[in-house]
Amino acid sequence: MIISMHRGLSMAVRGTDWTVLKPILFQSIAQTLEMVVVTLLIGGLLGLVLGVVLYGTRPGNLFENRVLYRVLDVLVNIIRPIPFIIFLAAMQPITVRVVGTSIGTVAAIFPMVVMCTVATSRLVEQNLVPVDDGMIEAARSMGAPTLTIITTVLIPEALAPLILAYAFLFIGVLDMSAMAGYIGGGGLGNFAIAYGYQKFDQTVTWTAVIIMIVLVQVVQAFANTLAKRILRRQR
Repeated sequence: MIISMHRGLSMAVRGTDWTVLKPILFQSIAQTLEMVVVTLLIGGLLGLVLGVVLYGTRPGNLFENRVLYRVLDVLVNIIRPIPFIIFLAAMQPITVRVVGTSIGTVAAIFPMVVMCTVATSRLVEQNLVPVDDGMIEAARSMGAPTLTIITTVLIPEALAPLILAYAFLFIGVLDMSAMAGYIGGGGLGNFAIAYGYQKFDQTVTWTAVIIMIVLVQVVQAFANTLAKRILRRQR
């Protein structure tokens, strides 16, 4: 162990060889973006649907169903608190059945989508609850179908906070992608660990960290701007 630490420190002293690491860095960025975008598209959409169902089946809401709400509520509460690294390991048998492998980017995306769906559903439900009941009742009194109420009243009224919720979700999904290296999923997290931490190269580690910080800042700034514009229009 002492010899390996000495070799690692020697490599750190020699400096970072970006001629070798640059292609790996770009590949890692692409893998991270693939995992995050696919997860948000699929998990975000499924989570939106599940969140609307959670909201709608609550007692006194659009399509009240106490049994269904209780089942979904318990299911979400069971999955959501599980640390993702443990969830990855627990989902391995199911991942193999669904995607045919437990290693690689695709194998990482499947459990990410499941966890994203669950997390999104709760965020959506929480942001739909404050919507004015009077507006929903007015739409119902005019004979509007449930689906029309959801798409023209419920979601539009909660759109600004939903956008901010999805920006927050982006950070969580990015964090999950950083753990994908555990199953060979690649990405910036794996790059930081394999070529930075394990080789005692802080330059590599902080390069990955800074790129992830920039991604978060860009998405958050865009979400803030978009949410402000929507709030202005609603006023």
